Amino acid sequence: MAKQNTSQGVEAQTCSPSGKIKGKTPPPGQCNQENYSDCCKDGKWYRTYKCSPPVSSQTKATLTLNSFERDGDGGAPSECDNQYHSDDDPVVALSTGWYNNGKRCLKYINIHGNGKFVRAKVVDECDSTMGCDSDHDYQPPCPNNIVDASKAVWKVLGVPENNWGEMDIYCVEAQTSSPSGKIKGKTPPPGKCNQENYSDCCKDGKWYTTYKCSPPVSSQTKATLTLNSFERDGDGGAPSEWWYNNGKRCLNYINIHGNGKSVRAKVVDECDSTMGCDSDHDYQPPCPNNIVDASKAVWKALGVPESNWGEMDIYWSDTD
Repeated sequence: MAKQNTSQGVEAQTCSPSGKIKGKTPPPGQCNQENYSDCCKDGKWYRTYKCSPPVSSQTKATLTLNSFERDGDGGAPSECDNQYHSDDDPVVALSTGWYNNGKRCLKYINIHGNGKFVRAKVVDECDSTMGCDSDHDYQPPCPNNIVDASKAVWKVLGVPENNWGEMDIYCVEAQTSSPSGKIKGKTPPPGKCNQENYSDCCKDGKWYTTYKCSPPVSSQTKATLTLNSFERDGDGGAPSEWWYNNGKRCLNYINIHGNGKSVRAKVVDECDSTMGCDSDHDYQPPCPNNIVDASKAVWKALGVPESNWGEMDIYWSDTD
């Protein structure tokens, strides 16, 4: 069971309290205060909640710190899988409403904070309905807006350790889409697969997943930025096509956010997720369904050192 924390860091989103619990002093040694956990105070009234603020494309929340390890302040094994989890794994517990009776168990959410983001697995509930008893390590009920995270989450977000404990964040559910099929690779003819810009060539006998869909587009769509040359004889192959979303974004602009910067870029081509491993695709595999394949100019504008060009997590959005 995840730890409780009495902080109320988000005011914009609301849901009404469901009741109150009167605190009592924990028995000696029965409240683990690792990671800034609170212990119930005798006679203090604590609010309980059966709901959490509404989930949107960017849900505001408060990030707190928890240990999901054995003997950590999280207490019992995680609710979702009855397992303990290493502090080095990016895992989280959600307030009762967001936990949603376990419907988000073992799913991933994207957490945005401190100018960075991290993908974390939901493994536990931060109980907003009960507390101040042995089952909850004598800690208060969890506020209704908490993402209670392992040390790994705080590290990936680049927060200095002396500032760990509580931070305003946004979180969104990780986006997925189902494969549409597979393509079996074959060895390209000599000199027929241009590996400029770290491009892959199909491997004989390997199966590659294809997609007819991409993750849903939101105000901030998570993607992987890759590197491509759109010049003649570049690894992009044929001239640019207007196929992406049946060409509906052709010659429109998108905003790309990464490395703490942003750049505006024109859509000129499709990174084909439905076909590959043939001459039309330069004997390269089908494109994953979450790719923004960008020119060198984009990487430069984002301030990424050339030695790190190739692949990077980003967010993108349509321009107004």
